[in-house]
Amino acid sequence: MKKLKSLADKPIIGGVVKRAMTSLASNDAKVISKHFSQYLRPQIANTEELRHEVYHLRHQVYCEELNFEDIKESHEEHDEFDNRSIHCFVRHLSSKSLAGTVRLIQSNAEQELLPIEQFCSHAIDHPELSPANFPRDAICEISRLAVPENFRKRAIDKFKGAATGAINEQAFSETELRCFPYIAICLYLAATAMAMQTKRYHGFVMMEPRLARSLTFVGIQFQQIGKLIEFHGKRAPFYIDARQLRENLSPGYLKLLESVERDLIQSGGLKPTTDKGYNNGFSMNPQVSTN
Repeated sequence: MKKLKSLADKPIIGGVVKRAMTSLASNDAKVISKHFSQYLRPQIANTEELRHEVYHLRHQVYCEELNFEDIKESHEEHDEFDNRSIHCFVRHLSSKSLAGTVRLIQSNAEQELLPIEQFCSHAIDHPELSPANFPRDAICEISRLAVPENFRKRAIDKFKGAATGAINEQAFSETELRCFPYIAICLYLAATAMAMQTKRYHGFVMMEPRLARSLTFVGIQFQQIGKLIEFHGKRAPFYIDARQLRENLSPGYLKLLESVERDLIQSGGLKPTTDKGYNNGFSMNPQVSTN
């Protein structure tokens, strides 16, 4: 796979190589999706107790491991955007600990800016794909994705900005270890599924361009809408239309998405619906924090 990546941007053969990489990733995801739910369970943090678990994990990653934020006396990391966010997390079933989290920030009024508008608007230069060009109740931002270091496996992911590192492999089974690199992808799938179900189709995120490129091999296609700036590392603004997620995902990752959706239903975050406007037959039952 590493050799293929080095050829993916080459002229003439690059397109063939990218298709090969996508096929390999899809085949691996088919295998992983069969085992993912045995070890890891996506859920919506729809109670005060669960949200405090999320805030504690965010403090561990953003304040203690990455030093992006100051250490808090409460050992919980949260801000003013949490009150209008849907929080999702992945729980490791055998240890009961959280293996990752992400939030979907909503906006319902002109004064309710997304973080990307409030802090990074100067980086957005796309003439059409700006949050200001869409109705406030149709936009959202994927934010605060965090995976703690004990669930970060691959040596290639040890760079600080990605919040990934070594893992104590003796503590987990071989199959569990294969699932761990998919936690971040699972969180992106959960976030875009939440965006789809709340009809907030126009999603925004600040991320590293190389992460966005990697996600295209999965079929999660973020579009860069501005320049690279310093924002907890070199990041750029990206846009995604949640309605295109299912049609772009490779077959293996469609299976993983379906697994994520089933787990979110069981956690009370999604509920079945007969609304034909939803491609996957689910609707959102959001529990937004009011703390």
